[in-house]
Amino acid sequence: MEVLRPQLVRIGGRIYRKNPVQEQTYQHEEEDEDFCQGFVECAEEPCDAYEVVQTQQGFRCTVKAPSLLYKHIVGKRGDTRKKLEVETKTSISIPKPGQEGEIVITGQHRSGVISARTRIDVLLLTFRRKQPFTHFLAFFLNEAEVQERFLKFQEEVLEKCSMDHGVDSTIFQNPKKLHLTIGMLVLLSEQEIQQTCEMLQRCKEEFIDDISGGKPLEVEMAGIEYMNDDPGMVDVLYAKVHMKDGSNRLQELVDRVLECFQASGLIVKEWNSVKLHATVMNTLFRKDPNAEGRYNLYTADGKYIFKERESFDGRNILKV
Repeated sequence: MEVLRPQLVRIGGRIYRKNPVQEQTYQHEEEDEDFCQGFVECAEEPCDAYEVVQTQQGFRCTVKAPSLLYKHIVGKRGDTRKKLEVETKTSISIPKPGQEGEIVITGQHRSGVISARTRIDVLLLTFRRKQPFTHFLAFFLNEAEVQERFLKFQEEVLEKCSMDHGVDSTIFQNPKKLHLTIGMLVLLSEQEIQQTCEMLQRCKEEFIDDISGGKPLEVEMAGIEYMNDDPGMVDVLYAKVHMKDGSNRLQELVDRVLECFQASGLIVKEWNSVKLHATVMNTLFRKDPNAEGRYNLYTADGKYIFKERESFDGRNILKV
């Protein structure tokens, strides 16, 4: 099923299928692949990107990271940390599991400290990307009138198209949860949640008020479209959202918010622009009414998973 229903990637206005790669695991292979092996030593020269402090004993640099990711720096039996320390000639101090704090790198040579810091950043980024989404950034679209119209849409679909494959009441969005998603986030600590709130406030002060004129944006949900490339085998059906005055202000606003969050590292950069849509039907809801996000391919410990889902035939719904 993975080959038949791969992830879709939009590039230059076209949609491409991203087929999964089957990875083989051998009996003696370590569970956590050593991401440091073969890493290009690009940080041997002085680097201004990191704040390295000179001390009486040598040099020191700190890394802020959520405690959930510490284990990936330590590795099995401490092997990853030991390898980093040996190859960069540094000492790496990591807080105990469950304790928030900073990873401290110390060493005799500035280049070694920078190299260790660079490798740790690569490890943190790699395993952060494997965490399941914890939050999403969105506008709610659950005005009373919208909910009422949505329920009428659901009633009409079930009345006219319930005989179509896969169409039933379990795959409809909860009308109280109708929303327009800007981006999915992985927030692993209270500090990261606070950072997100502060980032939103800065967005408001720097450009949101200017774009909106300090007033609510009036938008319209009209028309439906499907996410994939086969209307007879749909997983996500969404309502299209646009400004009532025909302007591009909503698109400009959400794109700039996305850009700010991508620059801060809170959202992984996958798209240059937000696809304005409000999900109305999603086959993930069959088994989990609270499911959000189209793809969630990793468990909390970084293991690849594939969510089995039964598509529905959306051709008659689109026609009606």
